Amino acid sequence: MTYFSIIKGFYNNYNNMKQLISLKNSLEFGNVYKQGISYANKYLVMYITDNDLEINRLGISVSKKVGNSVVRHRITRLIREAYRLHINDLIKGKDIVVVARVNSKGHNYWDIENAFLHLTKLHHIIKSEESFN
Repeated sequence: MTYFSIIKGFYNNYNNMKQLISLKNSLEFGNVYKQGISYANKYLVMYITDNDLEINRLGISVSKKVGNSVVRHRITRLIREAYRLHINDLIKGKDIVVVARVNSKGHNYWDIENAFLHLTKLHHIIKSEESFN
């Protein structure tokens, strides 16, 4: 039994789960960094690659350069919330890594959400254009 067959079996029940599926270890992040395509804007950098699954997995990286742990965790929560609210608008089967830039420090949810949506539009992974209006 391969790693991906185990993962696919686990994710078959994804629709019944309430939590977001995230990238967990450095191998998964490294795979997205190496094989993925990246676009950036003022606040975020987004890497995306296909994952051969029927769901998206999200990884969030916030460097110590951004700020202390309180600041980093706040930015992580803002990114996760923007993803959660738009998860049904995204094309499935992608591994997504979002890296917060130093400029994201101190900005509100609306700035981070707009930056997130801008990057999904650049990557062409958003299903509907109504999310931008």
